[in-house]
Amino acid sequence: MLVAERLQKIVQLVNERGSIRVTELSDLCGVTEETIRKDLDKLEAEGKLMRSHGGAVSVQDTQQESPYFVRETTNVEEKKQIAMAAVSLIEPGDRIILDASTSAWWIARYLPDQPLTVLTNSMKVALELAAKEKIQVVSTGGILVSNSLSFVGPLTERSLDTYHVDKMFLSCKGLHLTKGITEPNEMQGLVKRKMIRQSEKVYLLADYSKFGVRSFTHVAEWSDIHHLVTDAKSDPAIIRQIREQGIDVTQLEG
Repeated sequence: MLVAERLQKIVQLVNERGSIRVTELSDLCGVTEETIRKDLDKLEAEGKLMRSHGGAVSVQDTQQESPYFVRETTNVEEKKQIAMAAVSLIEPGDRIILDASTSAWWIARYLPDQPLTVLTNSMKVALELAAKEKIQVVSTGGILVSNSLSFVGPLTERSLDTYHVDKMFLSCKGLHLTKGITEPNEMQGLVKRKMIRQSEKVYLLADYSKFGVRSFTHVAEWSDIHHLVTDAKSDPAIIRQIREQGIDVTQLEG
């Protein structure tokens, strides 16, 4: 494979998958990891992708909110496993917030029908919980965003002022060790920021593809997060640095 062909293939793979590791690219392209790292540096300098810890992420969708049906089919197995681990952290009688992420929707699917109060700005989450009679569902209301099937805006933020919850479960577009938690959509970011303020304890749900990504709107610092739940593919070196900041981490086994 010629160098130009390899570079084109790398960009294609990154855009198709959203993110990919150096080790995977090395296997797929039949070259050393050191060669891949040099390729990624070159492609980042050309603005064709963005380096992340241990790999690269696509620049096509870091500044815009992906449609729900796209997020729904991305890294599904990782999201399911993370959601099941998150459900184990919820106790009967808890008052919780679930954001409009697909990870939150998987939590709603796996939640047993037990006494809970769930506050959410997600139509999908609310509908998923509607059949569970012991769970009281509170919707924020607001402006409906069709891309994410969620409510945002001033009314959403004002309604959140009314409540205080024990636990919040959220996901995001990007996690960066120094820049914190980010989202592509400013209005979603503002709602999540408000949700964090109204919560006693904040659980962040993120698969390996989110690490090293910086999106448009800043949502939170790492100091705002109490517990991270992630999958086995996440870089152990990054997880170690997050733990060093005093954050509890649940990393699932492969």
